[in-house]
Amino acid sequence: MGDLLLVRHGETEWSVSGQHTSWTDLPLTGHGEEQAKSLAPLLSGRTFSLALTSPLHRAVRTAELAGVAGAVPDADLREWDYGGYEGVTTVEIHRTRPAWDLWTDGVAPGPDGHPGESPEEIGRRADRVLARVDAALPEGDVILVAHAHFLRVLTARRLGLPPAEGRLFQLATGTLSRLSTEHDRPVVAEWNVRA
Repeated sequence: MGDLLLVRHGETEWSVSGQHTSWTDLPLTGHGEEQAKSLAPLLSGRTFSLALTSPLHRAVRTAELAGVAGAVPDADLREWDYGGYEGVTTVEIHRTRPAWDLWTDGVAPGPDGHPGESPEEIGRRADRVLARVDAALPEGDVILVAHAHFLRVLTARRLGLPPAEGRLFQLATGTLSRLSTEHDRPVVAEWNVRA
């Protein structure tokens, strides 16, 4: 049985500024590219029974720079649709909604095609990804290259927690995390590892 490796994409301008970034397809910053390259030694020598990436450029590029060969884009790995909060910081949201919490309140509806998603909707996407992961883990390690909030929800679901409990797993840019098992139960084996 393999392990599930999670890679959060490298830094972008909006990850630095704290702006919510889902469908806006920002490139990695120079530092973000260096973060992605620095993951290559942590992954070298590994083979994967399944390698998936979000279809967004920042994740695809991170996979390439980290040396994850043959990663297949999967739309279910895209970031939480922030709806009307795309490009907006939490500080700005709190000016009009002081008690707002992404994990319990979700987001305001956005423009056409971006209605926003609730924690439960993200949880359903994570569960679909985990079904693919479970089918591949008997053959070896699986790697997912994606986004912070989505991977946090996926981690919660992997551990048997409700989607909103993703709030417990802060995830930094350009890091590697590993979910494994102990006594046949899912566990966090490593988190936010940098080269």
